Amino acid sequence: MADPPVCKIVDFGKYKYELTKKEKVAKKKQTVVIVKEVRFHINTDVHDFDFKTKHAIRFLEEGNKVKGSVIFKGREITYQNQGLDLLKRFLERLEDYCKVDQEPKLEGRAMTVMLSPEKKKK
Repeated sequence: MADPPVCKIVDFGKYKYELTKKEKVAKKKQTVVIVKEVRFHINTDVHDFDFKTKHAIRFLEEGNKVKGSVIFKGREITYQNQGLDLLKRFLERLEDYCKVDQEPKLEGRAMTVMLSPEKKKK
């Protein structure tokens, strides 16, 4: 609160250098979220379902988010209840490994659910 106000003369090049350094450190500390997608169809067989579920479990254990999708082709869109049942079965298998970020919902010709990994208990 001095009168007249005190100002500081700074080397602008040095100031810009320090700003870029701070940005690099902040960029290093941020985490990258990877979303892996597992796609099903309403007529996906039991073995294929188990195989894709195992992949989803592996993705969650690695710390990635998983997007489960049921793709409807042509007139299959009328069987939305079968797609919902498939996603519910998928969620039941993965309930020990993840938490649900977004409940199953229809987006265009795909019904999707978003899952994120559980925090590891120490």
